[in-house]
Amino acid sequence: MNASMVGGGAAWRARMVLGAASALLLAFAVPAAHAAPKTLEPGVLNVGLNGDMPMTSVKDDKLIGADGEIMTLVAERLGLKVKTNLMEWSALIQSTKQGKLDVMHGAMGWIKPRTEIMLLSDPVYYFGTTLAQKKATNYSTFADMKGKKVGTVTGFTLVPELKTVDGIGEVKLYDTSDGALQDLIAGRVDIVILDPPLIDYAALQHPEWGIHQVELKPDMAKYPIMSTKYNVIFGVNKDEKELADAMNAEIRKIWANCENVKIMAKYGMQDASWFTPPDPNPRVGVDRDASWKSPTGASCLKTN
Repeated sequence: MNASMVGGGAAWRARMVLGAASALLLAFAVPAAHAAPKTLEPGVLNVGLNGDMPMTSVKDDKLIGADGEIMTLVAERLGLKVKTNLMEWSALIQSTKQGKLDVMHGAMGWIKPRTEIMLLSDPVYYFGTTLAQKKATNYSTFADMKGKKVGTVTGFTLVPELKTVDGIGEVKLYDTSDGALQDLIAGRVDIVILDPPLIDYAALQHPEWGIHQVELKPDMAKYPIMSTKYNVIFGVNKDEKELADAMNAEIRKIWANCENVKIMAKYGMQDASWFTPPDPNPRVGVDRDASWKSPTGASCLKTN
């Protein structure tokens, strides 16, 4: 074996060693890409919604609305493409329960029975009962309803309890939210109780209506249904715990970065009550342990 061949072999081995070392350094320098969580269709998040704005709807095959934008943000960060599935509310619940959807959303309130049929995400915001009224008034208590005409929609859970409010003047029931709102604007009722996001959005879109809403001060002893403040969550297929955990991690980041606060402001939902949790939070001891802390937008609101 001549000298040139020995030298060439040594150089080759040196290049191999250097190449291996470079590859090792590169592996440490560039984090490995995380695989998207497992879903019904690989790389796709099948999302169910009923299309009620300002919470969620579909435009050009993309989710819009406050809840819709938050959902889209979560999906993108998990490396998932959103596939929209528009259907009635009852069908959404059944489809998620039966494993036909990955997740459902749209001002979906946390209630204990739902924890038995699906996984419920961390909250993205909160809401309680609000009193929609003209800007000239500031009704905020059950006592304020004394002698007043109060409107709401037939079939709402709160209707039986509303009729028992001490001294209430009249409870008027409507087939639609629009009907109740039109009577409020015309002065035929003093207060209406509807989905809170709808009222803020209506006030934003139609400032000439001169309406606003005020959160109802609770009286749990006498009126527990109307005094409840809800965690607004995403409902996840019971068999997709990996997905639910990954979504919760992104929701925590969204709160930390005030992104939900900024998104909701676009739809008129700027009041502190949207980002203030119930105390105590009814989830603790049910689907969250004692160490879980309700996210809050307090720090975001100081700068917004």
